[in-house]
Amino acid sequence: MSSHSFFTIIPHSLSELAEKIGAEIVFSDGQTDSAAIEISAAAPLEDALPGSVAFIDNRKYAKHLATTRASAVICEQRYVADLPPGTAGLVHDQPYRAYAAALDLIYPTAARPEAVTGETGISPKAHIGEGATLEEGVIVEAGAVIGRGVAIGAGSRILANAVIGENVQIGRGSVVGVCASVSHAYVGDGVIIHAGVRIGQDGFGFAMGPQGHRKVAQIGRVIIQDKVEIGANSTIDRGSNRDTVIGEGSKIDNLVQIGHNVTIGRHCIVVGLAGIAGSATLGDFVVIAGQVGIGGHTTVGTGAQVGGGAGTHTDIAAGQKVIGYPAMPVKDWVRLNMKLKAMISGKAVSDKGKEQD
Repeated sequence: MSSHSFFTIIPHSLSELAEKIGAEIVFSDGQTDSAAIEISAAAPLEDALPGSVAFIDNRKYAKHLATTRASAVICEQRYVADLPPGTAGLVHDQPYRAYAAALDLIYPTAARPEAVTGETGISPKAHIGEGATLEEGVIVEAGAVIGRGVAIGAGSRILANAVIGENVQIGRGSVVGVCASVSHAYVGDGVIIHAGVRIGQDGFGFAMGPQGHRKVAQIGRVIIQDKVEIGANSTIDRGSNRDTVIGEGSKIDNLVQIGHNVTIGRHCIVVGLAGIAGSATLGDFVVIAGQVGIGGHTTVGTGAQVGGGAGTHTDIAAGQKVIGYPAMPVKDWVRLNMKLKAMISGKAVSDKGKEQD
């Protein structure tokens, strides 16, 4: 094991790497001897040096295949013939997914927030509240505060200056990043909470009227299921009178706002700067692109996709793809923009969205 730059590196022989990611080794020149090839880095095709593994999953980058200096390229079978002599093709039907697996093997510390101080166990500079229960292998770094009655499962890590509020429960193998705070929440196993995340603070609730805006106490919780990842500086409000729920395997980017009582299904993607207003519901496998606004009390059906910058105040059907403001089906948005363009240019447009002379 060696250390380079910010990450720990574990070199692998080519054959070992291929076996672990489920790829077949193929050379364009028919070479079969791969025993001496060691992989100790990953890089783009055009920048890779000997000893590196690269990948291609988009034809746009095929121009770099013939000149790459990578020792191995994870690719589909059709690209092998374009590789230079001596460069191994690691043939896989899902190259990007296989590349992700290779990164985990070569850079085992890069996928999750790592310890700042390098301490193991409970730092003497951390504060552990009365009645807190920490299972075997929990790491709590300097400056972290663990509130009264907290329970943290085996192998979880609370990094420097994080704050875990009273009676919060965190499962096994989870990470709470630097300066993050978690309150009024139950967090599952294998959850990654990045730096600066705020979970469980007040939802935005006021009874408005001519006498002023009366604050409505937020008495719900946040439930974060297993294998969720929450990006830096995102916020998840606790429920007002029921729980805010983030479903298993969902991935939330940086700078996302999730309001009170929101329910997000399993394996959803929510991209940076998106905002999901209170009491909205997302089904499973929903994709919310960057800067999207989802209106309160609306439902986005399972498998739906909302394009970047869109805003919606009405329900979106399962499997539907929408974009624009107000959000509409992608085909309608294209036709509308074609007609607007044609109005400006003075050309007519057919109902199919094609310009006519």
